[in-house]
Amino acid sequence: MQEARGKNRIRGCALVLCLTALCGCSQPSWEDAMAAGQQAAAQGRYGDAERIFLSAVEKAEQFGPEDLRVAQALSGLAHAYAVQNKHAEAEPAYLRALKIYQTVHGEDHADVAATLNDLGVLYRRHGQYADAEPLLVRAVAIKERVFGPDHLELALTLKNLAQLYVSQGQFEKAEPLMRRIVAIREKAQGAVHPDVAKSLDEHAMLLHQMKREKEAEPLEIRSQGIRTGASSPNPKPAPR
Repeated sequence: MQEARGKNRIRGCALVLCLTALCGCSQPSWEDAMAAGQQAAAQGRYGDAERIFLSAVEKAEQFGPEDLRVAQALSGLAHAYAVQNKHAEAEPAYLRALKIYQTVHGEDHADVAATLNDLGVLYRRHGQYADAEPLLVRAVAIKERVFGPDHLELALTLKNLAQLYVSQGQFEKAEPLMRRIVAIREKAQGAVHPDVAKSLDEHAMLLHQMKREKEAEPLEIRSQGIRTGASSPNPKPAPR
């Protein structure tokens, strides 16, 4: 245990030295800490990202407890916790970030929607379905108002909501969402985009679970056509 703590202290010192080197000064700024945390997360070094974002939160709090920079640092920290399966730590970080975003931006803002989405996903992954649903429903409504009905950001949260319903066996609620995701991706990315093929596969898989094999088959054929580059230029809409 003492050896592990010693290693953590050494790593913490190394991170401080790294941050100091980034800005060429004795005390790295909040911006430097955020950039380093995001880089660590992008490289899959979530333990390092956690420690750096903790430092970023402390630096941001110097501007005030409800400063927007506090929420941004908390969002990065919450994500680092979540991917390490630290649910107990991630939840309060998301909740505090959400409160600040709502205070600064109001309800209808992309940052509010993104945090609702992430918190909803966290709850879903830990089986807290009753807590997850209202958050994801709110995130969908906000994204639709902020981005419009055909935006890929909306498709992302629709997928998370659909997965929540699938996790609960509520296939009838999930299916129209899956269909809508395909339509959004077709409009935003084109009918033969690989992401469209993936969404078609997910829709088809759900239809199989619902024992609607005849409806699933043409979706699978379309998906395979996209993957092999042989999709029709005017694909037929998915049967309902």
